[in-house]
Amino acid sequence: MTNIQFRVLYHEFLFRVVDLELLAPQGDIAKLLGQFGAALIFLSFGRALGALFFSTRGLSPQALRFTLWGIESSLITMTMLVVGIFAVLSWDSAFPDRRDVMVLAPLPVRPQTLFLAKGAALATALSLTVLALNAVSGLIWPLIFAPANSGLAGVIRSLAAYWVTVFAAGGFIFCCVLGLQGLAAQLPRRQYLRISQPMQIAVLCLLLSGYFFQPPLAAARASMMPSYWFFGLYQVLNGSDPAEMRAPIESFASRALIGLVIAGIGAGTAFLLSYIRTLRKIVEEPDIVPGSRGIRWLPRFGDSITTAIVHFSIRTLMRSRQHRVILAFYLGVGFAIVLISLQTPAAQRQLNAAASAGVLYSSVLMLCCSVSGVRAVFAMPLQVKANWLFRTIPLPGRRETLTAVRRSFIVLAVLPILAITAAILLATAPWRIAAGHVVALGLFGIFLTELSLSGFPKIPFTCSYLPGKSPAHKAFLTVWSTLLFMATAVGYELKALDNRGGYMVMIAVLCVAIACARWWAVTRANSPEAALLFEEAETPAIFALDLHRDGRFQA
Repeated sequence: MTNIQFRVLYHEFLFRVVDLELLAPQGDIAKLLGQFGAALIFLSFGRALGALFFSTRGLSPQALRFTLWGIESSLITMTMLVVGIFAVLSWDSAFPDRRDVMVLAPLPVRPQTLFLAKGAALATALSLTVLALNAVSGLIWPLIFAPANSGLAGVIRSLAAYWVTVFAAGGFIFCCVLGLQGLAAQLPRRQYLRISQPMQIAVLCLLLSGYFFQPPLAAARASMMPSYWFFGLYQVLNGSDPAEMRAPIESFASRALIGLVIAGIGAGTAFLLSYIRTLRKIVEEPDIVPGSRGIRWLPRFGDSITTAIVHFSIRTLMRSRQHRVILAFYLGVGFAIVLISLQTPAAQRQLNAAASAGVLYSSVLMLCCSVSGVRAVFAMPLQVKANWLFRTIPLPGRRETLTAVRRSFIVLAVLPILAITAAILLATAPWRIAAGHVVALGLFGIFLTELSLSGFPKIPFTCSYLPGKSPAHKAFLTVWSTLLFMATAVGYELKALDNRGGYMVMIAVLCVAIACARWWAVTRANSPEAALLFEEAETPAIFALDLHRDGRFQA
């Protein structure tokens, strides 16, 4: 009986990495997890292409060594970043929640069975993440990392050392996040709920900052970076550490082992305490945090239905930890790309030509990330059971509902970026440049909003999610085309801000683009097939022609 309970709980916990209640009735969690795995394997394949075209011609032994070291460090750092993001996004499913307690407490399930099943599910999820991310690159790059003239034994040793290192690095960062969360869970329940979401965002920002701003290996701060610790561990296990740098590399390796042991003990202790103390607190204290006193008034945004939808969208995003973390991830990635892009030679030339060029480029990129993030979180429901409220009221047509969703986009995605940009430009640039850019940025934000509304027949946060319908390849192409477009557009805007005729042409082009995008969105909303969706459904494999009437077919 214990073995059967363990298998059932293990399967349930493993597939509850994503909240199953957010999925549509026809949704398949295995399909969603398969998408994540396919994305990681695709990333691994892309990194492996570099190994296939890697050439040592023209490189001195020292240059080759430092080149390979940079690649090794990059692979390990990427593994730690992906595992860390996975740990942050599965924050609420790592430890028992109220549903686990209320469902399993009346059943004859021993706490140790629950503990082992949860631990095994987390270990499996971690292992699958590391395997998928290194599925291709982890088989090709170690062949190049093997010491010269080491033969087959050296290649096998390099493969084994690489996989041991990436699993150790992933386990270290995963245990660190679990230990931090478990330590915070020992606080009173209400205090933990208040600080949990800021902790998630802080950990996410720390992971992204550590990845994008990792110092060089020769810098003094390198000894404080865990990614370099595991780089040293790989060098020791691979036997490729040179004699002149053996002491610092072995120091890195020892720090990696010590850190892994400490993180493992901390995570295990926190995990054990969660079953000793936290389960009781979950039952005794509510999950709903009392609202803090403040300004609760929101302005009207049109008629009563439009105002209700916009207010619902604003308050849902402000109260949902999960959606705020996802939006923070989009904004964090955009901020990191901004900081990296500003270090390129082309950006440096623009910065030398105009001090406000960096603010202009940053605001456009952050606006794109903000609209993309809000579009992503709008498609994810907070509670599917709550959409009955919108089903029971007499909603207007798709066109009127589209107006409410458009205003929600503008309030949550466009206006905050406009306000921050205006404040920065007014403090650092002439008012004419600040006003001109804010107007152009606002029009560009409306254009992005209209593009996002095309094919969005939903009220925000009310439609269940169906895995497998996200066009990942289109998103990838859109991101890269946007980055290339902005580099040219910002340069043109800098010239247009000093030329009244060029500025008017730019504003006119944006207005025409907005009109075309709105016409397309409204046309799709007014089509006969258009209807508000509250439950995502698969596209039927067979389409009915509906040619019958009164039980007979028409000629």
